[in-house]
Amino acid sequence: MLALTVDGWEWWVVAIGGLAVLGLSIADNLRVRSLRSRDRALIHDAEIRAEQIVSDARQAADEESDRIRQDAEQKVRRKTLELDEREQRFRVQQDLLHSQMENQVRRETQLAADQAILGEERHRLEALIDGARSQGEELRKRLIEVASLSEEQAKKKLMDSVASEAHEQARDLTNRILEQAKREAHEQAGRIIGIAMQRYVGDSVSATTISAVALESDEIKGRIIGREGRNIRAFENATGMTVLIDDTPNTVIVSGFDPVRREIARESMERLVADGRIHPTRIEEVVEKVSADIGERIVKMGEKVVSQLRLAPMHPAILERLGRLYFRRSYSQNVLDHSVEVARLTQLIAVELGFDPTDALRAGLLHDIGKALGDEIDGSHAVAGGKFVRSHGENSVVAEAVASHHDENEHKTVLGILVGAADAISASRPGARSETVESYLRRLNDLEEVGKSFDGVERCFAFHAGREVRAFVLPEKVSDEEAKLLARKLCRKIEEQLQYPGQIRVTVVREVRCIEYAK
Repeated sequence: MLALTVDGWEWWVVAIGGLAVLGLSIADNLRVRSLRSRDRALIHDAEIRAEQIVSDARQAADEESDRIRQDAEQKVRRKTLELDEREQRFRVQQDLLHSQMENQVRRETQLAADQAILGEERHRLEALIDGARSQGEELRKRLIEVASLSEEQAKKKLMDSVASEAHEQARDLTNRILEQAKREAHEQAGRIIGIAMQRYVGDSVSATTISAVALESDEIKGRIIGREGRNIRAFENATGMTVLIDDTPNTVIVSGFDPVRREIARESMERLVADGRIHPTRIEEVVEKVSADIGERIVKMGEKVVSQLRLAPMHPAILERLGRLYFRRSYSQNVLDHSVEVARLTQLIAVELGFDPTDALRAGLLHDIGKALGDEIDGSHAVAGGKFVRSHGENSVVAEAVASHHDENEHKTVLGILVGAADAISASRPGARSETVESYLRRLNDLEEVGKSFDGVERCFAFHAGREVRAFVLPEKVSDEEAKLLARKLCRKIEEQLQYPGQIRVTVVREVRCIEYAK
């Protein structure tokens, strides 16, 4: 407060000061109220914004938590699937390991049994060796003392004696092993072949190789020949076959090496005779029509055989060659029927032995397809057939079996051996094939010559159409044990040098007669 004491003006100053102070306090109050009001508004806005921020934050947090939860659930599902897959793989590996452990246990058991047997054999051999040594020592001492031989001479005699004894023991052991192996192999092979032959039922009808055309009368032979032979020349040029017209009543014979062309010629001749119009133009028309019909029939025959055997489709070239086999004969046996028979036998044998029956069926059916290749053959029909089927889509197992079924190629799989066995069964069964007298006698003579080629054989005879050989040996040259070895050697030589269907039984006969007279 400003106090003035000049001439009584002090109170005015005081009054004015008070008013000023009062005015200031009112203004301050108003300002404070205004500030408080504004602060409350700001606080209210801040609270609203804070609530909005909190709400937004909560919503964002909820969305983020939902996203995190979904991601976590997806990860958990993925991990669960991975764990299931790992568990499945673990179970498979555990089963495989269990199977391997069982196999290992069986192998160890078998190995232990084998080792026990080998141990017994070893002990027995050691005992034999010890006995031989002790006997040898005694013999050596006796030879030195009794015969007054030098030590070197005694040693030589001892070694000869021991070697002879060991040779006899080895021969006895070899005979026992061979007899057991033969017995087991014979039983197993007989069972498999018997089952295969019992389960297969096939036709055994052999068709003739002569193509003859029957005529109503001999008068038509002149029309077949034609004026100055022009009809028969036209027919032979169109078919590539030779027509034989002789004194045989009511018959014309068609001759040629190609069975398909011979069939075309035979059917063409029958159609011309039935039609009655025989001249060069008509002959060419009929031959062309029959050739087309035969071509379609050949393909249908191949398709029919494949369908009957329930095989997968084959290349058209293979089907065409299969159909051609119907018109071929091997020792009067129809080659296509023989191929079907071999296919079924091969399949049955493969099933018994646990091999793939489908490949066996295909290889058996195609094993003689090389015979239908004609001029395309380069080498034997088996090797050529194997190359042909391989080049037309057949797998290597089937092609190798076709090429090796006559043992001309090395066997890479067992399928070629099975096809060869089925081929021999089909060819050697009674009634399957015929044989000329010359080849029959030559085969018997070859068997007897092989038997006589061994030292000590006095006589040798072939019996039962060449299915058994009996060799009579000189008893002073061949002992009983040597007769067994001679029988095996004779079997090996027959297998190496001769070709024959089925099997041949070899018998070595050693006879000793001792005659004395009581007086």
